[in-house]
Amino acid sequence: MKTALLVCDHVLPDLVPEHGDYPMMFARLLPDLNMDSWYVCDGHFPDIRDYDVFVITGSKYSVYDDIPWIQDLKVFVRGIQSSGKKCIGVCFGHQLIAEALGGRVAKAKAGYLIGVHTFHMLQHAPWIPHKKASFHMLMLCQDQVQLIPEGADVLAGNEYCPVGMYQIGNQFFCVQGHPEFSKAYDQAVFTHRSERIGHERISLALESFSLEPDRTWLREVIMAFLTFTPEKD
Repeated sequence: MKTALLVCDHVLPDLVPEHGDYPMMFARLLPDLNMDSWYVCDGHFPDIRDYDVFVITGSKYSVYDDIPWIQDLKVFVRGIQSSGKKCIGVCFGHQLIAEALGGRVAKAKAGYLIGVHTFHMLQHAPWIPHKKASFHMLMLCQDQVQLIPEGADVLAGNEYCPVGMYQIGNQFFCVQGHPEFSKAYDQAVFTHRSERIGHERISLALESFSLEPDRTWLREVIMAFLTFTPEKD
C-alpha cells in the first residue's frame, strides 16, 4: 500500500541521533507500508490521488491552535473522507481527525498523560486480531478528544482517557497513544518538558515503565484495519 506519512512536528535535533525522526519511527513500527514522508507542519501536502493510505503523526501543537497548516490539514482530512481512502491517526492525528470531522478536542482534566498506561477494550471490531481485554500503550499528551464525531465508535479507553482508540467506519482508525515511540524516546521528551509536567508525574511515569507497551499487537491492529474489507451483502 502506497502510504503518505503526514508529519506534524520535528523531533528535537538533540534527540535525532539516538532515536531517529518521525519517519524513522513509523518505518520501524509499520515496515510493510511503502511510506513517503510529507512535512505538513512545513506546509508540504501530497495529492490525495497519489496514495492509498494516510498516517497522521503526533505533534507538540494543539489541533485547536489557529495555525494555517493545521487548518489546511483539517480540510485535507475531509478530502480523505470524500476519497474513501483509509487513514490512521496517532495522538495529535487522532485528535485532528476528530475535530476535522465534527468532534471536539480540549485540554484533559487529568492533565498530562505520560509513560505506559493500561487501556480497556470497550468493544471488539471484527477486524481486530488476537482479541484482548486490555492493553498497554505509551502516552505523551495533554489534549484529548472530548466529543467524538458522528459515526465514530470508541474501541478502548480508561478512567483518565475515555477515548483512547476509535474508528470511523472502515476509513479512519485512531489511537491517543504512541505505538511508534520507544520508552527511551518517551522519557527523553517528557524529561525535556519536566517544568511543565511536574516531577511527581514524571516519577509515576518512570514507575509505569515496569509495564511493557503492546507495540507488536498495536502494529497488528493497524495493519489489520488497513487490510480489512467488509463483506458485501
